[in-house]
Amino acid sequence: MAAAVPKGAGGHARDGDWSSAEARRFWGPERAPAAAGADGAGGGAAVPEAQRITGSARHFEGVPSVGVLFYAGEDMRDHHCTASVVHSPKGNLIATAGHCSVGEDAAFVPGYRAGADRQPYGVWRVERAFTDPRRSDTGEGSDLDFAFATVKPDGRGRQIERVTGANRLVRTPGYDNRVTVIGYPDADDDPADQAIRCTALTERLDDRKQERMTCEGFLSGTSGSPWLTHFDERTRTGDLVGVLGGVNGGGPEGEEGSRISYSPVNDDAIFRLYLDAVNGREPRRD
Repeated sequence: MAAAVPKGAGGHARDGDWSSAEARRFWGPERAPAAAGADGAGGGAAVPEAQRITGSARHFEGVPSVGVLFYAGEDMRDHHCTASVVHSPKGNLIATAGHCSVGEDAAFVPGYRAGADRQPYGVWRVERAFTDPRRSDTGEGSDLDFAFATVKPDGRGRQIERVTGANRLVRTPGYDNRVTVIGYPDADDDPADQAIRCTALTERLDDRKQERMTCEGFLSGTSGSPWLTHFDERTRTGDLVGVLGGVNGGGPEGEEGSRISYSPVNDDAIFRLYLDAVNGREPRRD
């Protein structure tokens, strides 16, 4: 899995607070998008079969950096949200939706396998969660429906990013993107209890600072699913440009809710929250 771990990831904390300027240097220059081809894939390159737009999610074996959230003490069958590992200085950070209400009694299981005696990448106890205090289910507050959480090291002292690799948190380049979305539907809604993925084109959601996509299958449990651009089938990581969430928890009410999903865009607000999480400080907003 070494190829999936970004350079400098995991176990390299520094003393003191990280500033915005230092964060920009840490992430480096923004990745320049390739010239779009006729199919919008970028650069005219052939699109892998797994990333072709079909309009419906498919089950697959999952990826190491994406998994499910449980409340500790449950029977490991009632996962309530999806989360993903994001690159950070300490290598201990996951991202999900703000409305998932991740508490310190939660656990994250990357690459979750239903019914397995042992999970392939372990079970990681959530240490602390960070949400924007202005978040709400409707209105402008729904544009802030994202969250981060730190997880404790495993029994060998390793940070999670060393084990699973990580996606890169980046600014959403616009409302029109090709994204690969990976999530875990609740077993009550999808008895397969397996990861799903879909590649879709996004557009703006009305007058909100949110994207929307159309793909059947993102049912209860997929809140927090990462929306990834530049997804690499070799490393199985990509650039995180959103998480499934937003208005009404991430989709329209009624039957359309399983077909249409939303995500807040990554702007200054999410990077401010990211710095709060990296520095371990309580998010405060005037």
